[in-house]
Amino acid sequence: MDKILEAVMLSQHPTSVKHSLVRHILEAAKKPLDSQQCWAMFELSTKLILLGDTNFKKDVGKEVLEAFAQNHTAEFESFFNAKFILKLVQDGYGTLSIRSVGILEYIHLGLKYIQDNPSADEVFHVLQIELLRIVCEKPGSKLCASISKLLVEFPRCIPSGKFQVVFCQQLVRSIGQFQFGSEEEDEIVEFLDQVNKVSGLLQRIWRTRTAAIIPSLRELFTIISSEGSEGPSNALATVVQYVPLELMDGVIRNLTNDDSITDKELMTALTNMVDWLSWPLARNIDKWIIGLLKGLAAVKKFSILIEVTLSKIEQVFSRLFYPIVRAGALDVLKYMLLSFQHSPEAFHVLVSDIPKLVVSLSKEESNSGTSCLQQLSELVHCMIFRFSGFPDLYEPVIEALKDFPIPNEEKIKHLLSQNAWTSQKNALASLCPRIATKSDTGRVGLANLGNTCYMNSVIQALFMASDFRHAVMLLKESDSQSLMMKLQWLFAFLEHSQRPAISPSSFLKASSPPWFNPGAQQDCSEYLKYLLDRLHEEEKTGKRISHRLKCTCNESHIEDQVPGKTLIERMFGGKLVTKIHCRCCRNVSFREEAFTDLSLAFPPPSKALQGSGSSYDYNISMEITGSDNLTSHIKPQHKISKSPIKQKQTKSKEPSVRVVPFEILSSHAKERKEDPLYSRIMRDDSSYSFSSMPKNDFAMATGEKACNSASSRSVSDLINYFLSPEILSGDNRYYCDKCTSLQEAEKVVELTGGPHYLILTLLRFSFDLITMRRKKILDNVSVPLVLKLPIRITAEKDEQIINAEKQVCQLRNWKHFAEAATYLSITYDLCCVVVHSGISSESGHYYCYGRECIDTNDGIGPRVPLEAESRANDQWYLYNDTRVSFSSFESVSNVTNYFPKDTAYVLFYRQRGARHTCLDGEHILASVRLHGEAALSKELMEAISKDNIQYLQEEEKEARKRSNSTPPATTPIWWRRFDDDDNGGPSGSCGPAAGGGSDLGSFGRLIF
Repeated sequence: MDKILEAVMLSQHPTSVKHSLVRHILEAAKKPLDSQQCWAMFELSTKLILLGDTNFKKDVGKEVLEAFAQNHTAEFESFFNAKFILKLVQDGYGTLSIRSVGILEYIHLGLKYIQDNPSADEVFHVLQIELLRIVCEKPGSKLCASISKLLVEFPRCIPSGKFQVVFCQQLVRSIGQFQFGSEEEDEIVEFLDQVNKVSGLLQRIWRTRTAAIIPSLRELFTIISSEGSEGPSNALATVVQYVPLELMDGVIRNLTNDDSITDKELMTALTNMVDWLSWPLARNIDKWIIGLLKGLAAVKKFSILIEVTLSKIEQVFSRLFYPIVRAGALDVLKYMLLSFQHSPEAFHVLVSDIPKLVVSLSKEESNSGTSCLQQLSELVHCMIFRFSGFPDLYEPVIEALKDFPIPNEEKIKHLLSQNAWTSQKNALASLCPRIATKSDTGRVGLANLGNTCYMNSVIQALFMASDFRHAVMLLKESDSQSLMMKLQWLFAFLEHSQRPAISPSSFLKASSPPWFNPGAQQDCSEYLKYLLDRLHEEEKTGKRISHRLKCTCNESHIEDQVPGKTLIERMFGGKLVTKIHCRCCRNVSFREEAFTDLSLAFPPPSKALQGSGSSYDYNISMEITGSDNLTSHIKPQHKISKSPIKQKQTKSKEPSVRVVPFEILSSHAKERKEDPLYSRIMRDDSSYSFSSMPKNDFAMATGEKACNSASSRSVSDLINYFLSPEILSGDNRYYCDKCTSLQEAEKVVELTGGPHYLILTLLRFSFDLITMRRKKILDNVSVPLVLKLPIRITAEKDEQIINAEKQVCQLRNWKHFAEAATYLSITYDLCCVVVHSGISSESGHYYCYGRECIDTNDGIGPRVPLEAESRANDQWYLYNDTRVSFSSFESVSNVTNYFPKDTAYVLFYRQRGARHTCLDGEHILASVRLHGEAALSKELMEAISKDNIQYLQEEEKEARKRSNSTPPATTPIWWRRFDDDDNGGPSGSCGPAAGGGSDLGSFGRLIF
């Protein structure tokens, strides 16, 4: 039968006759045949398919093969075996090349009839290896399309395991080699179809094996970042369109932060990606290009952005003439122009071509053209608004767009601000993208040396306490104050260094408490207390030694008394009196003590007040009786609460003495009318207003919304709780010296001296007896911008009472102390807030909000309204280790609302008009109150100048590396230890911003 078919093919009969004879042969295939006859027909049909010189012979070969394979399955399985397939792909067939598309099409045809047979696994295994080998040789688009077609229909031929990843990588590399130069429409359509088949195979593999996506992208970047004579094929655009957009941010973030990738490679890759906009119908290309542009802007690689924008923006603009690629090109053009705000050069390159495009789009009369015209008009007006002053250049453009609406100024500003490059003003001057530049705020950060954010936040808060900072800067060098001198150097470098951040390693070593474990997270409040105590004792000791030496030199017998207060006492020192009233004998004991901070505990939930206003009853009545039946009474200014706890303490038949609440100025309606705040228009509670008057009568908190929630607290609540009477009973009873036994008593705390800087620590950390672990109170506490503290004016008689022997007074003295009570309300302005982020004191992160808080007047003349005073210097900064950024009081107020684990922990308030309200008669030195630059010592200025010069040299060195396209061995150093010796080793280093971890997201280092 094979001889008959061969004779028919060689005969000169008409084609119709040949068709008739072939049909008889196909009918004979249904009859039983021996193996030899079947093999002969398989061999002949294979020859016709692969070597046939006409389409008729090839078609006849396919028909015969299919007919005999269907009817003689066992014989075909024996013929179409793994050995035969291997010989075809390795040696070819006759004159047919081993890389001929015909061979793959023949294999594709035969696989249909053996895929369900036992021998199919061996054939598929051979094809997995051989197809991978073919793809590694970078075949053309036609052969790759044939392979893709085969694998899509027979996925068992796709290489498995690690070879599947290699297969995807090599397929991407093959696509990168596709080139096509024909202008024939049919050939173009065929080429596009071939490319889509290949990229479609990648999509199919990625759906079943997502682990192959990242290696494929790595290979893609290698291709597009390499320079070649022809450049990679734009067909690679079809690869990117199938990458899930969820991966884009992580891919770009890792790519732009990888130090092993040079700027030249990034520039080449971005340039080639912009070329992809020419590829028709590819999806998401614009999103990847814009994403990479934003990623480069985020890491301040402005030189790449500038060069690519100027070299490619005309090409992007030209794509707007073609509807098939217009949408993506328009999005990229908009971002390029709106982000290129430092110079009109990019926009001016296009100005002359804009009228031509407007004419072309108007003639098109399509939805795509109309939409493009509207967006183009908006874009052009944004650019003209940004770069005004070129009327002759812009006149033709304005004329061309006269029929389109002009966007309002608010929208233009929004678009410009939304797309601006990050910190471009500072970085564009030198165009050194790998060199970290000083923050736009002009402030210097502190390097995290390994869980040292607790120290950094405290130092940055003290630095923002401007009066204290200037006082420290003006100190003369002293051997007896080594720690204070180190703080002076640290403050000086924070104020004058050109580095974006410095390393406080020397100060950490000198100031760290001995019980702190290096590298472990610590409590910033504990560190602050220790630091202030160290600085105080150091200065106190130095003064004592100096005083004794002076007395020795003068040979005098002056009493050994150290004159004056220390700087810590003048800045942070306050006084309070603790009075304990024995309920049995009615005696009252006094104890006056100094403090540098007030630790404010959270009241138990049972103390919460339902509704607005204060959370507690601070109008406690305390009873006083004695043998002579003398009583005294001060009328309360508020109604007595019906709290069951407070009622128990009061007897209706006995007079009472009122304890002054935290805020007393707003107690009477008459006083409210006189206060300018009450005459202002009250805004709706849903709006955020600095001028809103809080409903809490016990605290004035300008800029704070009144809190109506029973679960919400304010700083005023905690202070009032601190100042409210405490009943000492049960296991906490008081030992009365007169009764010589434990008795129930009432303890009251009153402030008698207001510090220049009031430090409030919110006691958020407690010990859980159930879990035996420290836990954090995550309650949101609203922080007022302005506080008023009641300070008791201590008269001369009061001093005698307090200083009485054993600090115990009799009833007559207590009566005088109550009747003569005079209180002065001192105003404090919020200047710093240290925030703890986390759920435990042993973990988490600290950062600091701060502002320069100064008086708007010196207390002379009429009083300035609180809002005006608080807004005079309302620029807030966020200090987060090395990072310093602009912030606002609104951010301070809402930080816990947005981030529940981020809570205010330590607050710094500055006394307003301290020179005129200082109770002890001491004034802050005028030189300390100057808010210009303090005059530094010659040695310190020389050290700062020397380090700044070294930093500029480091910048220049890194810039040269960039110009030579040499990847740095390590990440460039941003800072240097300011206290290193001249040859003291390398620059300082920084730990992770939050004491550990990475900010590269879940991708880690997997991509690039």
